[in-house]
Parts: sequence; structure tokens; C-alpha cells
Amino acid sequence: MDKMYWILTSAIFFADLAIRIGLSLRVVMRKKAAPVTLAWLVVILLLPFFGAIIYLLFGENRLGERRAKRAAAGVPLILRWAESLQQRAFTDWNTLNPECEPIHRQIDAAIKIPTMPDNRLLLIENSEDFFGHLIGDIDQAQTTCFLEFYIWSNGGAADLVCQALIRACKRGVRCRLLLDSLGSKVFLRSSQCRELEAQGVEVIECLPAGLFRALFVRVDLRNHRKIISIDGCIGYTGSQNLVDPKFFKQDQDVGEWIDIMVRIEGPVVEIMTASFLYDWAMESGERLDDLNKRGETYPVPPAGDIPVQLAPSGPGFAEDAIHNLLLTTIYAARKELILTTPYFVPDNAILAALKSAAQRGVNVTIIVPEKNDSKLVHYASRARYGELVEAGVQVMAFSGGLLHAKTISVDNDFCLIGSVNLDMRSFWLNFEMTLFIYNKKFTNALHDIQQNYLAASSPLDEEAFKKRSFHERFLENTALLVGPLL
Repeated sequence: MDKMYWILTSAIFFADLAIRIGLSLRVVMRKKAAPVTLAWLVVILLLPFFGAIIYLLFGENRLGERRAKRAAAGVPLILRWAESLQQRAFTDWNTLNPECEPIHRQIDAAIKIPTMPDNRLLLIENSEDFFGHLIGDIDQAQTTCFLEFYIWSNGGAADLVCQALIRACKRGVRCRLLLDSLGSKVFLRSSQCRELEAQGVEVIECLPAGLFRALFVRVDLRNHRKIISIDGCIGYTGSQNLVDPKFFKQDQDVGEWIDIMVRIEGPVVEIMTASFLYDWAMESGERLDDLNKRGETYPVPPAGDIPVQLAPSGPGFAEDAIHNLLLTTIYAARKELILTTPYFVPDNAILAALKSAAQRGVNVTIIVPEKNDSKLVHYASRARYGELVEAGVQVMAFSGGLLHAKTISVDNDFCLIGSVNLDMRSFWLNFEMTLFIYNKKFTNALHDIQQNYLAASSPLDEEAFKKRSFHERFLENTALLVGPLL
């Protein structure tokens, strides 16, 4: 009996040791960012067997073999379409800030999407106006209504959008919803979703998640994009999910969610529509070539004078692009840099860029919500505040609700608006969408909104922050250890 016990315990010990060594070698050889590598090594080495299970479930960007094949099949068509965009894209960079053209070239090189000129943009700073414009556009739609969101939640104005889509279907408009499996889980299983489908709205669950699927794909890779295309010529994107903030997460004591959206007319809408169709093809199994032949994406005529560049990002598609572009954006600042984000867990490169900007005399301001719906992110963020403030960065806490807008304005010359948070999940794990807008007038309008956020914010109290308890600092540093995995 003792001998059997000894054999069993030895087998378990050596099996665990082999798993730890093997997975540690795997993590090191993947050559990810040092903080990410170290965080996974801690998980694998400190948690017997359980750490290996966590890594196998969440450690690698596994999207599934069938999805990979569909993505590969669509590459030739995408490259041909990108070449046609290049022939239609012209921007006179001599009339813009000199810092804009290098960013344009970087996006063009990494993602193959050029800056599209001649767009008209409307900045929408509250949900009431967003829903009003959207429902009006759906009611005027003649051919297509495509909507892609991370979260779609019942209640309030969101229900009015559903009614507008049903009215559109009855007019013969093709309506499609592409909704993230986890973010929109409740809605996708609701009677309202079934009613939409019964009335002719096509609904697809994006990146389906479940215990069984977790064995084959990584289930925490999420589609975080917010894309709307109406008739292929009107687009929307930004930070707002398809939720009415008066009804959404009212039990979390963070106030109403504050978002920002952009309504777009002009050539860049073609790229937004194509992005939706690409995501639809990946999830539906339809051939991208067949979708393209339907003529649902086409060149959109000029509608204004604003150059815009769209930067989609996500696993398997220019994976480092958005992180590198954010670094370039921060280093481009010469006078002022204002960033708003609900989730601030930067890696060392972004942190160094922000500190460097402040130290060279740039007015750097980061606006975050005073209360956050994620305690882990709250503590991980606070772990970085001390060194940022010491470098001259101003950290402001917004008290008017959960500030969910993701914006960056640079020197009142150009700006970024989209779905990307300043955390590692947005950089490397989520499918995101960001607008790079090279226009001073529009940037000034965004800057005015950021100033309104600042008016409802308070600066970090350095003295009180330095006197926080050991318990608080321990929670912050512990959260920071898993920051690369958030």
C-alpha cells in the first residue's frame, strides 16, 4: 500500500513538474511582452495543475480552425479591395499637422487601410441624441441596416431601435445584427431577440462561448467593436454599446454610463461596411466573395472635408497595430495630450510614453471615472497613479457617472475616437475599432467635450494618495500583477 502511494504521488509530482516546465518554455518561446510573459509564468509556476488549466483556456489566442480557414480564404479579396482604396485615396498632407502623415503611413503599412478624404462627421456626446439620429436613419433606410455591438441590452431607447428595425424589415430593408456572445448574452436569449428574428432581422452570435468550446477556442477573446452601417453610406462608431444608460447596470452604484459616438457620411463608410461584412463572413460561414457580389459595399461619394482613417484591430489581424499606433500618437504630442478611458491598465511601454510626454513639457491629462464597475481594474489603475503624477501627468477622476468614452486629442490638431480602452485586453485580446481623425475643427469640438468632462472631475489628491493604507497598496500591487492578463 505504501509503495502504491509512493508511486502515485511521485507520478503526480513529475507530471506536474513536466507540465510546468513545458508550459513555461512555451510561454517564453512565444516572445510576448515581458509583463505578459512574467504574469503567465507566475500563474503556471505557483498554481499546481490549476495554473496549467488557466493557461490552456486563456493563455493563447485560439480562434478555431474553421474561422482561421475562412479568414485565410478572404485574404486575396481583401488585398484586391485595399489596392482599389489606394487608387481613390488622396489627402493633401501639406495642409495638416506634420505629425499626422507618419501616423497615416503607419496605419497604411500595418493594416493596408489608407486615409479617406472628404467625410462629414457629427460628434454625438449623449445617448439621447445618438438614439434619435440612429432611429431616424433606420426609418429612412432603403437597402441595408448593419449593426455590430459588444453589448445589446433590453430597455428604454434600445427597444425603440428594435421597433425601428422591424419597421425597416417590413419595407424590404435587409437588417443584420452581429452581437458578441458574452456581452449580449441576455439579449440573445430574450423574447425580444426571437421577435426580431421572426420579423426578418438576421441575428448572429459572435464568437460563441461555452464550457465545451473552451476546450478548442479561447473564450475570452471578444468582439468589442461598435459599428453601424445604414445603406452603405451612413456610419456610426465610438464607445457606446446598444444600451440605454438610464436602464443599463443601474444596480452597480457607478451612475449612468457616459459615452461618445460619431455619425459619418463619406468615403470612409465604405471601409466600415466592409469591416462589418468581413466580421459577418467570419461568424456566418458565408463566403466573403458572395457577400461582396451583392453590392452591399461600394465607393461612397464625398460628403465633407474631413480626412479619416479607420484602424480595426484584433487577434490574427495586425495584432500589435493598435498598441503601436497609440505609442506613436502619444509621442507625437508637442503641447497637449488629453485621454479619456474607463479602464486604465497600461503596459510599461504606454506608461513610459505618457511619462516621457509629461517630462518633455506636454500637458498630459488622463480622465478616468471616479467609480468603476471593475474592482480589479480600479486597483490596477491606482497602482500606476503615483509614478504618473510624479512625472507630471494630471490624473482626473470624473464624478458625473461611469465615463466610458475612449478618446484622445493631440495638440488640438488630430484625435482618436473608438472602442479601445487603455488596457492590455484592448491592445491584444479584443476586436476593436478606432477612428483617426485628422481635422482641427473636429478635434476642437472633441476637446470642448473633454473640457466638460474635466469640469466634472477632481484631480488626484497626492497627499491623501500617499497616505493610503498598506491594505490599499497591497490590493493595488496584487491587481497590477495580473494587469497584463486583464
